Amino acid sequence: MRAELLAVGDELLYGDIVNGNAAWLGGQLADVGVQVSTSIVVGDVIADIATAIVAALDRADAVVLTGGLGPTQDDLTREGIAQAAGVGLHRDAAEEATLRRRFEEMGRSRAGSGGRGVPEMNFRQADLPVGAQALPNVPGTAPGIRMEIGSGVVYAMPGVPFEMKDMFTRSVLPDILRRAGEPAVVVHRVLRTAGMWESMVAEALADEVTRLEPLGNPRIAFLASGGQTRVRITARAADRLAAQELIAPVEAAARVALGPGLYGVDDDSLEKVVLDLLGARGATLAVAESMTGGLLAGRLTDVPGASAVLRGGVVAYATEVKSSALGVDPAILETVGAVSPETAVAMAAGVRERLGATYGLATTGVAGPDEQEGKPVGTLHVGLAGPDGATTRTVRLPGDRRRVREFAVVQALDVLRRVLTGVAAAGDFGPWVPTGPR
Repeated sequence: MRAELLAVGDELLYGDIVNGNAAWLGGQLADVGVQVSTSIVVGDVIADIATAIVAALDRADAVVLTGGLGPTQDDLTREGIAQAAGVGLHRDAAEEATLRRRFEEMGRSRAGSGGRGVPEMNFRQADLPVGAQALPNVPGTAPGIRMEIGSGVVYAMPGVPFEMKDMFTRSVLPDILRRAGEPAVVVHRVLRTAGMWESMVAEALADEVTRLEPLGNPRIAFLASGGQTRVRITARAADRLAAQELIAPVEAAARVALGPGLYGVDDDSLEKVVLDLLGARGATLAVAESMTGGLLAGRLTDVPGASAVLRGGVVAYATEVKSSALGVDPAILETVGAVSPETAVAMAAGVRERLGATYGLATTGVAGPDEQEGKPVGTLHVGLAGPDGATTRTVRLPGDRRRVREFAVVQALDVLRRVLTGVAAAGDFGPWVPTGPR
């Protein structure tokens, strides 16, 4: 079964509200084997809504629509569906009675009663296209709509997320499953990578993607966000076990191709993986941050139980604080500057010593918007100091100030992960500098 998502509302077009409904619905439909081919947004114009519905039904079996079912003049989804079907509207007596009862329960039965009355406009929500069926809105007031048009069907739900989710689960999904017949089970396996850009991940898996293309099942998708790339392997089968059997050889090939870039699966997070690695060794960590300004410590402390591993952190933002708080040699700062591999490793060694940790991890760089010390925006130096020595990673990160700092956290955690697991490849880091035991 193919479905398209349609969201109605000027507020979505203008960016006043982010269309989170589409993301949630897409996931729900994919999980039951419904192929979502298109997701669009239209404004509060009857003709535009109708045109979008007709076009979607030319391509798909079902249109799942959100928004525009309220009582105000700009709630025009009902009219748009009616126009698409070539019918008029009628006031549904049963839905009007349900609305009046709901308002009475809320103490709003009489218009003008101390401002708590119900304007007549509210009962527009009981208007339905001729031939449509109402869908109950248990947590709210505006009923949804199910309307068969030609060989397809339109489901219209409120835009309010908690009302939409309840209606979809209660009424829309069961009807979709009934129409689709016995659905295939859809299973996802997500492989998580760090220290590899999306293009690198795609290149590593190019042969496997090419092999799978003519089969169509399983499928591989690449999802880049926050400085990491996820590889999602999706399979459809009659049952979960059969889907997992389809995924298994693809996952095995992907693991080999991704090599040391792979750090976890499904719901694993990079910060938890790193903390677990440290905990398994009985090791502790201290962080020194300049460029990231506390984001690194924040990511780590978001993980419950981080206190068993994380000793603490120092935000040494000003150049002189790197010397006074972390013991960075002023000669280093004067000769190579605060944005340098030498400063990064000195910061890591300093915070390790001062906080009594097994490992010290540090970030220094240029988040922007302006250059610093002649270094371009996006320059990052990660320093790591531990019982066996010290090393650095230097990269140039893309994006604005927020993204650069976010990506820098991932790069720093990935340096520590690779050292802890011994998967660092040649060229990953700068020279290894012996520091001696502590």
